[in-house]
Amino acid sequence: MPEKETGAKKATLARTVKDKWRSKHWFKVRAPGLFQHVELGETVASEPEQVVGRTLETTLPELSGGADAAKAHVKLRFRIERLSGDGVAEARFIGHDLTSDYVRRLARRKRSKIDTALTVTTKDGVRIVLKPVAVGEQRLQSRLRAELRHKIVSILTEEAQLRTSPEFVREMLAGDLSKVLAHGLKTLYPLKKIEIRRSEVLGTISDELPAPEAAVPVDATGPTVPAPIAETGDSAPA
Repeated sequence: MPEKETGAKKATLARTVKDKWRSKHWFKVRAPGLFQHVELGETVASEPEQVVGRTLETTLPELSGGADAAKAHVKLRFRIERLSGDGVAEARFIGHDLTSDYVRRLARRKRSKIDTALTVTTKDGVRIVLKPVAVGEQRLQSRLRAELRHKIVSILTEEAQLRTSPEFVREMLAGDLSKVLAHGLKTLYPLKKIEIRRSEVLGTISDELPAPEAAVPVDATGPTVPAPIAETGDSAPA
C-alpha cells in the first residue's frame, strides 16, 4: 500500500511540473539601437512582467555574428527594461567586463599593474563608471604609478565630455579609447597595455548616434580636416 501511494505522489508531482512548464512562455530579447537591435537570445517566464529586470550577458563576437572574433574576452551586460507591443523584451546596455583570464595574462610577473576607478559624465549627461587597467613592462616606482593614474583619470574625464554616450561606449568597446590613453600617456611612460576592464552605465544611453557633421571650408584651399590621433605600439623601451 505505501508503495502505491508513493507512486501516485510521484505521478502527481510529475504532472504538476509538466503543467507549470507548459504555462511558461518564451520571449525574445532584443538589444538597443546602440547594437542595431540584434537578438540577444530568449528567456522564459510564466507572466510577461517577470522578464523585466532580468540581466543577460554575451560576448562581443556573439553579438556581432563573429565580426569581432579577436574580442572574445569582452563580455557585455544587458538588462531587460520593458516588453514591446510585439512581445519582444527590450534590453538596455548596462556595462561590460573583460574576462578574468585575459586580465591575468596582462599582468604577468615583473610587470607593474595600475588599477583605478572613476565616474565620467558624457556630453549628453550619462554617467559611466570606468575601471581602467594599465600594465608596464617593468616594475614602476610608486611616484610614476601615481602620475600615470592621475593622467588616466584626466584623459578619460575629458574624452567623455567631448562625446555622447553612444559614441563613448562604441569607442570604448572598439578599443579606440585605449589608443587615446596610450597616446596621452607616452610622454610619462610608454605602457605595455592599457584597457578599460570594466564599465557600468548609471543612466540610459540614447539609441542612435547623431548624423556626422559636414566639414566646413575655411578658405578656397579646401575644408579643414582634424588631425588623426597617432597610435602607439605595445612594446616598452629597452
